Amino acid sequence: MAKKVSAKARAAARKQRDKWKTKRWYTIRAPRHPWDFKNIGETIGESDEHIMGRVYEMTLQEFNGDFTKMHVILRFRVDECVGQDALTTFIGHHHQTDHIRRQIRRYRGKVDDVVDVVTTDGYLVRLKPLIITQKRVQTSVKQAMRSKTRELLLGFAAKNTYAKLQEAILGGELEEDVRKAVKPIYPIKSISIRKSQLLQTGVVNEKGPTLDEIHEEEARTASELKAKKAAALAEAMEEEEATPSILDAAEAMEPESEKTEEVVEEVVEAVSEVEDTKEEAAGAVDYSSMTVAELKELLKAAGKPVSGKKADLIARLEE
Repeated sequence: MAKKVSAKARAAARKQRDKWKTKRWYTIRAPRHPWDFKNIGETIGESDEHIMGRVYEMTLQEFNGDFTKMHVILRFRVDECVGQDALTTFIGHHHQTDHIRRQIRRYRGKVDDVVDVVTTDGYLVRLKPLIITQKRVQTSVKQAMRSKTRELLLGFAAKNTYAKLQEAILGGELEEDVRKAVKPIYPIKSISIRKSQLLQTGVVNEKGPTLDEIHEEEARTASELKAKKAAALAEAMEEEEATPSILDAAEAMEPESEKTEEVVEEVVEAVSEVEDTKEEAAGAVDYSSMTVAELKELLKAAGKPVSGKKADLIARLEE
């Protein structure tokens, strides 16, 4: 029995080694535009299906040799395999966290934002600009800088393709344009597009709103609904406080002593006396001041005879 188990184990080991031999190396290549299928690395896999969807990361220094960009991380995703070549799509970049922390110092202002832009060829890209000012600034100044940056990014993307947007972000052209636009508002220490992310392809900007517009609309709708509920609740509470009943008032008064009980009884008696007076006043009618015709109308309504003098009519009504 032991020999059979060991034989199965050796067979499984041989099968595993054979499976490894079936794997092959793929050359990872950058997109055709704007990098002309540049060789950026290698990966291994059993088949094309195992390679599809893999994400490859590298620094911008490794990509173009620029030592000053060693903190920029590029991300490529494999979308197609042609023979031994794995063709990729640029899906974004980000700056290393320690580099961002070194930019933020005491007594400086930080202005950041999240902007979703759509290029002319239908790529929806999320950009996250970061502006560091020379000194601390007020909130109104930050808002003005955000608005100016957002306007410039949306306008640039609406006039250029995704490939051109990549070149502008990684080459520093877009950051320089933002610097020139924001510098008149307040002196700038540094500016960078600290992160970009490809969200969707095949987007037509005219057919629908962006994600930012959707989020703003949802927040606006939620706040309006909350305000309506609060107003309705406040109105209901005001009406309830304005029309309290006598029974509620009596129940709310929990007598703590005999004096309190006497006060409650006096209030109830006074209310009952007022109601009795109102009923008596309603029942006492001055028939003598009415005309004979009016008296006869009352008798007709009561189903009584209408003949006789005025005194007889009044006597019938008082019966």
